[in-house]
Amino acid sequence: MKMPVKFKQAPLPFQGQKRNFVVEFCKEISQLPDDTIFVDLFGGSGLLSRAAKDVKPNSRVIYNDFDNFQMRVKAIPTTNAILSDLRLLFKDVKKDKKVPRELREEALLLIERYSNLSYVDFITISSSLLFSPKYATSLDSLKKEGSFYNCIRLSDYKLADDYFYGLECRSTDFRVLYDEFKNSKKVFFICDPPYLNTDVSMYSCYWKLRDYLDVLSCLKMGQFAFFTSEKSSLIELLDWAEKNVHIKNPLRRAKRVEINSTVNGANRYKDIMLIRA
Repeated sequence: MKMPVKFKQAPLPFQGQKRNFVVEFCKEISQLPDDTIFVDLFGGSGLLSRAAKDVKPNSRVIYNDFDNFQMRVKAIPTTNAILSDLRLLFKDVKKDKKVPRELREEALLLIERYSNLSYVDFITISSSLLFSPKYATSLDSLKKEGSFYNCIRLSDYKLADDYFYGLECRSTDFRVLYDEFKNSKKVFFICDPPYLNTDVSMYSCYWKLRDYLDVLSCLKMGQFAFFTSEKSSLIELLDWAEKNVHIKNPLRRAKRVEINSTVNGANRYKDIMLIRA
């Protein structure tokens, strides 16, 4: 069955966006009632919220935009203007090659001028100057990067004014959102927290193990999609805890979907979706 998903990936770069899981995610939630309430506790790029609303247009979908992705999408015209100026500045620098220091300084001045006039999406801009998975979240953090590279895409980012259409957008701690909906009938929680043992510098929060354990308490009952990675060792930890200290594993009866991923085309690992629908 073909899913009516308009966006198969987020309109802008976002660390850990779940584009590779969209098809399987949509297949699983398609069997849910049309009046299901989807609560995306860690909305991130909003891709899973968008997919849920496309598949279940009559459902409520609550997207927790804790990282202010809406502001980044709104700023796409400014982002495209900056990238256009950078393309001109780097016209003699080959693709993916190091930018000479004098051009690096000019690029910083150019970006600073824009930042004095309006909001600048430093995550997207830095993705054009640094190799993945590096990002900068401010002008100061961008200045600390010793070298720039010409990683600028050749085309502009498409405007995405309808990306959040129909979503109920919030910006709050996931615990607050969970408490609001935990007693709702037919609720489905989407849980995509920052992974344990991975870089979380792009996120606007300080993530600790205790926060991760609080997430697991949101999965004790009901329906959910939970995302993790084999690098986090979380699944092994939960299996051990269930066998040795008799703590119920909330993920035990969930369907497991694995996607092979790489970092810079070299380091291979598995991203994991555990879903109970």
